Amino acid sequence: MIKSKIALILAKIHVEKSKKWKENPVFFQEKLLNSLIQKAINTEFGNTHHFQNIQTYSDFKKQVPIRDYEDFRLWIEEIKSGKKNILWKGKPTYFAKTSGTTSGVKYIPISKESMPFHIEAARSCLFHYIIEKNNADFVDGKMIFVQGNPSLKVENGINIGRLSGIVAHFLPKYLQKNRLPSWETNCIEDWETKIHAIVEETFSKDMRLISGIPPWLIMYFEKLQQKTKQKMGNLFPNLQVLITGGVNFSPYKENINHLIGKNIDIIQTFPASEGFFAFQDTLNSEELLLLINHGIFYEFVPLDEINNENPTRLCLKEVELNKDYALIITTNAGLWAYNIGDTVRFTSLKPYRIIVSGRTQHYTSAFGEHVIAREVETALANTISEFPAFINEFTLAPQVNPENNELPYHEWLIEFEKSPENVTDFAKKLDLEMRELNTYYDDLVTGKIIQPLKISILPKGSFAKYMQAVGKNDPQSKCPRVSNDRKIADVLLG
Repeated sequence: MIKSKIALILAKIHVEKSKKWKENPVFFQEKLLNSLIQKAINTEFGNTHHFQNIQTYSDFKKQVPIRDYEDFRLWIEEIKSGKKNILWKGKPTYFAKTSGTTSGVKYIPISKESMPFHIEAARSCLFHYIIEKNNADFVDGKMIFVQGNPSLKVENGINIGRLSGIVAHFLPKYLQKNRLPSWETNCIEDWETKIHAIVEETFSKDMRLISGIPPWLIMYFEKLQQKTKQKMGNLFPNLQVLITGGVNFSPYKENINHLIGKNIDIIQTFPASEGFFAFQDTLNSEELLLLINHGIFYEFVPLDEINNENPTRLCLKEVELNKDYALIITTNAGLWAYNIGDTVRFTSLKPYRIIVSGRTQHYTSAFGEHVIAREVETALANTISEFPAFINEFTLAPQVNPENNELPYHEWLIEFEKSPENVTDFAKKLDLEMRELNTYYDDLVTGKIIQPLKISILPKGSFAKYMQAVGKNDPQSKCPRVSNDRKIADVLLG
């Protein structure tokens, strides 16, 4: 009771303070960019890009081109070797080790200035939730964060590990006794072994908050149900809130609701190793509040220009509603005009709220349709709402050269927890949803350039085996929703 009362007081203070940056977002962004440039003016990067001559955002765009991880790799390697003042003053406190879809293993710098904002954003998310509910009872019970291994390796004075493992070191002391799993279980590297240990530690506890990405939450809930023969709502009667991120929640919603067996609050977030960008600040909408005053300067490139040599670059005050933009970030850890690979769409400009619409490299356009992740996720969620079916995982790939002289098509590879009674009807509905969402796709089907989509049902566990095979069997990794080739599809089908 004492913890929940204190949490409610702290939440009121925090949310009241946050009104300043919500009401003056452009001012705070402009001020932040200037601050970042001044702090890095004497770094190797700052000297190379003439930071001393940058006075305006226009100057910044002229001096600092958009780059991805590969473009930063040589600077990162210098930092890893022990050199200081390369991208940011001094050396990073941490490297968040992550698996990229195009760059293999990536080492994302986290500075002593940026680390607090990862924690602050997560705390702010919970505080906003507490204020909306006017209730903080969940802090009096147990909370589970499905995380990576918190064990860190040290190289040349820099701690290296998964972001979720790094964050595990920063849980407030007053909540340490509430956190599950135990430190020892969290340190288990093999995910299959770890999930069984988590089940054993949590099935008899008063769980009130659970956090993780949807595919791994489903696996955890299924293992609990196998052990206890109960739905989560009965097993954990005080379970109040589920916090999720990493992928769009919509396609998993029906399955997770089924496994829980009762209505609980769902909060969606947009975190990454590079920064914590946004979270759902109201239960009335799945839109995410963009965090303006958290050490990150944002730029936005129209999605259809991201591969241009000189794309249009927009700051916050220049964006428009309902357009897809590639998200470009500059951070207080030394990432400058960095393309993180995510695309966003603004749904509100007062305050600035977004949805994550996909990945710049994850799309299907084998026939000129340019289908993005948000479209396939929305189409699938709309279809599931009309059929008694539950999805564990899925991906889409083009079939350009089918056998028997068939027309080409989109192949959906779906792992069902519960298959629809009539898969043919399910596929027809899914195809109609896709045609409504993407006019180019509709034109191709109507013009008989391609045939309607086909569904290939995969055995349970197929995606987990695939992720293990490619070395991404951890709670933060996820399989791409859409591909422009058949590399993933062929492995899954094989």
